[in-house]
Amino acid sequence: MEQVKITVALIIAVILQWTLRNVHEVFMFIDFPLIVIVYAALQRNIIKALLFGTIAGIAVDALSSGLLGANGFSKTLIAFAVSELARRVYLDNLLLQIPVIAGACLIDDLVYYGMHRLLGQDPNAPVLITIAYSLIGTTIAGTIIYLILGNISADRLKTRRRDSFSSRRQTRRRNPIRLGKR
Repeated sequence: MEQVKITVALIIAVILQWTLRNVHEVFMFIDFPLIVIVYAALQRNIIKALLFGTIAGIAVDALSSGLLGANGFSKTLIAFAVSELARRVYLDNLLLQIPVIAGACLIDDLVYYGMHRLLGQDPNAPVLITIAYSLIGTTIAGTIIYLILGNISADRLKTRRRDSFSSRRQTRRRNPIRLGKR
């Protein structure tokens, strides 16, 4: 069920990334697929995170006018780095996930623009301003999205846990075998 939730969230994130840029320029600085990729990488499944990173990066590259493969490479690199970090460090707290989102956004933008410079493509906007706004927007949006995704998962777990324990609660039976007593 968790994999289906992340897959649907990734599809929605790619569609939002593609469509919301035309609505308002504020949404241009929020990297929705990166937020979902970091969430998938924090689940400690490296193969799933790498697959989602590659698919989302290439999908965003195909829908935008950027260098094909630069976004795919940067998102795959971020998926690998975050999943390795999550495997070694306990990151299940939201306060610990916020710097991970910010660091992933910063490294993603640096690798993306580095790939453009390496292959001779000049960016359309000033790089430092774009990276700063992207860092702020993605961190704020990622925190809100993680709160929403965490509450959805927590509510379902609470109801499932309540249902599963209610059938198990029975009166304790007396043990018919008494060891050590006659």
